[in-house]
Amino acid sequence: MELDQIKKEARVAATAARLLAHDAWKDRAPLALAARPFPFEARADFNVVSAFHPYQSEIDTRLLLGKLAGEGWTTCLPIVLGKGVPLEFRRWLPGEPLTRGVWGIERPPDTSPLVEPDVLIIPLLAFDRQGYRLGYGGGFYDRTLEKLRVLKNIVAIGVGYSGQEVDAVPHGAHDQPLDYMMTEKEIFKCG
Repeated sequence: MELDQIKKEARVAATAARLLAHDAWKDRAPLALAARPFPFEARADFNVVSAFHPYQSEIDTRLLLGKLAGEGWTTCLPIVLGKGVPLEFRRWLPGEPLTRGVWGIERPPDTSPLVEPDVLIIPLLAFDRQGYRLGYGGGFYDRTLEKLRVLKNIVAIGVGYSGQEVDAVPHGAHDQPLDYMMTEKEIFKCG
């Protein structure tokens, strides 16, 4: 079976597993993420962090983003520009106005300044301990990580429910690995 078909089938199972985890943890998980010490401190040359506005049954990272803003991080959200194009990031603090973007996902307005993240907090359907994630299949984060990793040292942190963990995520040469993983139960270095 080809990798694309394997991933397609894995997405069906992962979506169901995430929905179960979301139903069980959606109210407590954001608090757990924000209560845990973040693995990095903001500094002059490393101070922009991106998270994501929750979509469907994704874990909600807004409390975590608010905490990080209070710790000196410049916070931002990703914006989908189009198929096959890396994401762009615009500054945003929880509570500031948002507009609807692609797929109805909330995003900062075009008047918010563009920024380039040092740390990316990334959504997923499934993850493994080696640092591979299963996304929706658009490749937006893989393209973005590939582009940013050529420019500078960045950190990719997957965020999801512990119930989304699998033994091994099917992956290919273009799939960019995560450096860390955060769930409502733990944070760990991948690899």
